[in-house]
Amino acid sequence: MDKIEHIGIAVKSLKDSSSVYERLLGISSYKKEEVFSEQVITEFFKVGESKIELLEASSPDSPINKFIEKRGEGIHHIAFAVDDIIKEMARLKEEGFQLLNDSPKKGADNKLVCFVHPKSSNGVLIELCQEIK
Repeated sequence: MDKIEHIGIAVKSLKDSSSVYERLLGISSYKKEEVFSEQVITEFFKVGESKIELLEASSPDSPINKFIEKRGEGIHHIAFAVDDIIKEMARLKEEGFQLLNDSPKKGADNKLVCFVHPKSSNGVLIELCQEIK
């Protein structure tokens, strides 16, 4: 793993939360997009080399909506940048980590992504991110 790529924060409303983070960070978001496979709308803020990703559910069945119903708004996941997501997935499987998907899928911000189940990482949902070239 190369670095923390972003921290994902589950929010009820991008409109409300975006203004909070704009005031907090003193910058505007640089990208907003919908990820249909995850039933989520994302908004990104660049902070140094890392990013903050706000996540709003686009469907009542969205994992983000379920997360908020269970735990409330807040940190949802930590994402790490990797050079070779397939290789990193294999390494983590060998180390005994449970992955939530068998192969990478297209995520937000031009990335291939895979998630590590929080039960195998001390309660923290981990996302692996590889830039799509």
